[in-house]
Amino acid sequence: MGFYFHEKLFEFLGILLLPKLKYNNLIKQGETKMVGAIIGASIGALAVGIVVGFFIFNAVQKKRMGDAQNQAKKLVEDAKAEASSMKKEALLEAKEEALKLKNENDNDIRERRAEVQRMENRLVQREEALDRKEDLLDKKIQSAEDIKAQIENQKNELLNQEKELEKKAESISKELERVSGLSKENAKAELVASIEDEARKDAGVIVRDIENQAREEGEKKAREIVTLAIQKCATDQTSEVTVTSVALPNDEMKGRIIGREGRNIRAIEAATGVDLIIDDTPEAIILSSFDPIRREVARLTLEKLITDGRIHPTRVEDIVEKVKKDIEKTIKEAGENATFEAGIFNLHPELIKILGRLKYRTSYGQNVLKHSLETAYIAGALAGELGADVQIAKRGGLLHDIGKALDFEMEGTHVSIGVEVAKKYKESPEVIHCIEAHHGGVEYHSLEAILVQVADAISSSRPGARRESLDAYVKRLEKLEEIANSFKGVQTSYAIQAGREIRIAVKPEVVDDSGMVVLANEIAKKIESELEYPGQIKVNIIRETRASATAT
Repeated sequence: MGFYFHEKLFEFLGILLLPKLKYNNLIKQGETKMVGAIIGASIGALAVGIVVGFFIFNAVQKKRMGDAQNQAKKLVEDAKAEASSMKKEALLEAKEEALKLKNENDNDIRERRAEVQRMENRLVQREEALDRKEDLLDKKIQSAEDIKAQIENQKNELLNQEKELEKKAESISKELERVSGLSKENAKAELVASIEDEARKDAGVIVRDIENQAREEGEKKAREIVTLAIQKCATDQTSEVTVTSVALPNDEMKGRIIGREGRNIRAIEAATGVDLIIDDTPEAIILSSFDPIRREVARLTLEKLITDGRIHPTRVEDIVEKVKKDIEKTIKEAGENATFEAGIFNLHPELIKILGRLKYRTSYGQNVLKHSLETAYIAGALAGELGADVQIAKRGGLLHDIGKALDFEMEGTHVSIGVEVAKKYKESPEVIHCIEAHHGGVEYHSLEAILVQVADAISSSRPGARRESLDAYVKRLEKLEEIANSFKGVQTSYAIQAGREIRIAVKPEVVDDSGMVVLANEIAKKIESELEYPGQIKVNIIRETRASATAT
């Protein structure tokens, strides 16, 4: 605004100064007489122009101020109108939201009221049901009291009848004592002895007949099944123990294996976990360890070291690591081959590896992996003959001793370890039950479990399958004879056929022919309960009566 005022002022000054320029021109032309009049007129015009410009400027300013005020009033009015409109919209939205919340609250209240009503109805129904049950219970209590009263009456009647019978029996007993000339106790003893003797004879005859019939029918069928099963599992058996002998090319190799100050042998024992026994045995070293896998690693390591000729601690460590990898590969291949031969698939890979470890595990000199395969073959054959599930029987037979692969590392019996491993790798409950029950630790729930137990016994009792230590063998024979000699009437006993049969000589005046059958069964039951043995033990009783006379 100030700039605009100055601009207009300069325009007026320019207009007023124009006569001055003309004045200068008049001086040059010599028109001196008009100078004074022009100057006066110019000054007057200048004053008038300033006054007029001032008033014009004020008028313009007032107009502009008026326009600005009008515009501001319009803006204020527009803002007020807009604010009023927004206020109305906000009020409408608030009312709508309040109405919505009210409707939701009303719906919630109605639902809660309905739920409360339903609960009240259920409570009423329950109270009615309880009332009905209470009435029924009262009726039952009353009925029970009536029955109790009847029982008491019957009991009293029976007591009275019993007293009457006792009186009659006493009178009859006295009459019998008078007629027979025997006292009550003597007559009772003779009667009991007579009945017992007859019962023994009858029992012996019945047992003998049952045994003969069962033997004729059972042995024929069992012989067919067992023969067929054994035919299908005719595999070679190897004898493996807790020690392994490694042949040396010469006795000088012993010194090289020992090394300077024994560093080589210490490195071998530390890397393999196996004890090396170097004694006077010519051209041989003994490896001793309960872990058959470690023993095999040590054996292969020594053979490679002897072949290579470079024997020092660093070389020992390298060969041990290489042999361990080869053993792991061999274990996996053994497990895969076993499953393939048994016709069992879909086993967990880790379970196959554990199964392969049984290749290096023995039980009484019998290779456990081969024993497991035999058990699978036999169980499958028996299941096929009897109409059971062949796959379950074979799978249970193959895995029944899986715990023996880990019993060096885990606590517990091989049965409990096997059950735990089978559960870990998602085996079926039927297979787990076969593993759990193959030693009779739990009650049998399936035919397949019984067949696995039978197949296990057949495989382990086969001649040549297992080997016992001399001490265990002698103790078992002594225990067998001790059990037989513990019975009344036994004169002597002899364990023969490597403990597969026991012959017992009885006193003829104590044990009669019928009592022999009963005595044989009693001895067999006691052997089953007290003695652990593979296969079967036959009990034979001999009763001999001799008479002699001398002629003179």
